Amino acid sequence: MSSTPTTPSPIPLRILLLHGYTQSGPLFSAKSSSLRKSLQKAFPSPTYTLDLSYPSAPIPLFPADIPGFDAANHTLPETTEPEAFGWWRRKDPPPPGPNGKTEPVVYMGIERGMARLAETIRDEGPFDGVIGFSQGSAAAAMVASLLEGGRPEAFAAARGKDEVGLEYPISFWKEGNSGEGRERIQAPLKFAVCYSGFCAPGPVHAGFYTPRIGTPTLHVIGQLDTVVEEERSRALVEACVEEERRVLVHPGGHFLPGGKVWVEGVVGFIRDAMEGRLGGEEGQKGEEERVEDMDVPFDMVKGGETASRM
Repeated sequence: MSSTPTTPSPIPLRILLLHGYTQSGPLFSAKSSSLRKSLQKAFPSPTYTLDLSYPSAPIPLFPADIPGFDAANHTLPETTEPEAFGWWRRKDPPPPGPNGKTEPVVYMGIERGMARLAETIRDEGPFDGVIGFSQGSAAAAMVASLLEGGRPEAFAAARGKDEVGLEYPISFWKEGNSGEGRERIQAPLKFAVCYSGFCAPGPVHAGFYTPRIGTPTLHVIGQLDTVVEEERSRALVEACVEEERRVLVHPGGHFLPGGKVWVEGVVGFIRDAMEGRLGGEEGQKGEEERVEDMDVPFDMVKGGETASRM
């Protein structure tokens, strides 16, 4: 008597997508429609169950917070519901004092940003990977870092006796865990994709990057990006383990390139990550693909951030 063949269970693929400064989850969903459609095509049902999560950051930004806003030329209603958000707000230090001592850059509200991300992971995860744009890309690298083994100890070492650095976010521990043997809210991610990414500056944030981030990463960099200059994105590349990182350089500015070759590059990286073909001998060490190797047009769709606010 022959047995009835069983249908394989679908493979879950959950991705966390993080918007940039002055954006929101719904807005980023709209701006990343080309990527979303390509992911749905590349990972179809019933083979996969694709879940994309677009949370909004917790820090509301009002018109006066938006780069370029001129209050003298705008009349605002008495109550305005915010439509723009940030994962943190950057506070630059004052000029050096007479002794030449400088204060560090401060990311105001970063604890709230990390807590919102932890909440999303608890409610909608676990996630296989994360994709971020600009400030959301910096946050994406932070999430990948925080979920890696040994990272709490790295934060403690970076904090040191002077207690300069941030503490490991308590929100990334499982609720009810205390003392030795505590567990993080989920296992390490399989991949992170960083569009126009950058590192958080200074020793305050060193715990995120020392040691280097070991999660497989793809860094998408625009040669004409004047908001997050290529040098800043390269610093994030260097903060990731060489064998686990790839770089895709496109000829545009501060946006998600929607051309077929750029989207396929991202989709292919995610497929390799899901199938375990990244890193070590299977991966392509430090691979970089540049515009000189590609004869394709590109879409110039402007982003919504200003470098001084991130």
